[in-house]
Amino acid sequence: MAQSGSQEGPLLSGVALRYASALFDLAREANAVDAVAGDLARFDALIRGSADLQRLILNPIFTAEEQSKAIGAILDKAGISGLAGNFIRLVASKRRLFALPDMIRAFQNLVSDAKGIVRAQVILAEAPTDTVLNEIKAALRDVAKADVALDVKIDPSLIGGLIVKMGSRMVDASVRTKLNSIRLAMKEVR
Repeated sequence: MAQSGSQEGPLLSGVALRYASALFDLAREANAVDAVAGDLARFDALIRGSADLQRLILNPIFTAEEQSKAIGAILDKAGISGLAGNFIRLVASKRRLFALPDMIRAFQNLVSDAKGIVRAQVILAEAPTDTVLNEIKAALRDVAKADVALDVKIDPSLIGGLIVKMGSRMVDASVRTKLNSIRLAMKEVR
């Protein structure tokens, strides 16, 4: 979730990290880090797959009670309970649902760090096959010298190719970028 204001980004990151850190500590004490991570990933997939759920989370017009009631029903239907379910219900009751996707990402990062896993974001023009994903993961594992967890995003405007972000490194091998480079070169030639 991109933030437009320069002050909102760090504030949102701070809120997300505080909530995620508290949940991570509780999950570690309960020996349930993997279970919580799995439940949060499932809920994150629900958010990404539903425009209505995105509106519920982001729209401040809904009251805390309305959000909590709706989120409770979604959690029950999805079978998400325990620490993750209680956490999401708490976030709803505190009117912090707008930050939930960032909280989930922060929690995933804490889990990855604790396990020595490097996270990488891969942006592709179309949904990749399992074979392509495995090849990308293997190549990144060789570069990182560690296990790699992929966050895959689809952006049809890339036309083809991919963009990979891992730590402070980024490789843009998209057709869109190559075409833009050619376009700029052609303008300079005139």
